[in-house]
Amino acid sequence: MKKVAIIMGSDSDFPVVSKAVKKLKEFEVPYEVHVMSAHRTPDAAIAFSAGAKANGFGVIIAAAGMAAHLAGVLAAKTILPVIGIPCKSAQLDGMDALLATVMMPTGIPVATVAVDGAANAAILAVEMLALSDETLARKLEDMKLEMEKGVAAKDEAMQAKVAEL
Repeated sequence: MKKVAIIMGSDSDFPVVSKAVKKLKEFEVPYEVHVMSAHRTPDAAIAFSAGAKANGFGVIIAAAGMAAHLAGVLAAKTILPVIGIPCKSAQLDGMDALLATVMMPTGIPVATVAVDGAANAAILAVEMLALSDETLARKLEDMKLEMEKGVAAKDEAMQAKVAEL
């Protein structure tokens, strides 16, 4: 099975990224987590991205806040799909990171999830890997069924509350 790389621009992004790690563990998808900066360690980020496919990765998740160029830098040097997680910052509430992550030039796509949307980034990575892995596809189908059951149970509980009024 291909691995997922989770790259964060700063260790301060780990509280967000940890949600992606937990999801990948739930799906039993191998992963690596690294800190690399588009601005402070661009050579390391570029080298990692350029070698990611050869090193057994199938998807790269990049989390960064503020001037969030990490996902774009990684996407520029790989043919693997890159998923950007814009991280909330104190200054602009994550809008700066969202725009920097989503506004990529033609030919360098970055799939972008919600601000601090690490769990969805991991699920999207699993969906990408599931295109060629039936075991992962079944796990995703099971997850969707569990979500459906959860909503049905909440609706049933709501009906009981409404009946008590």
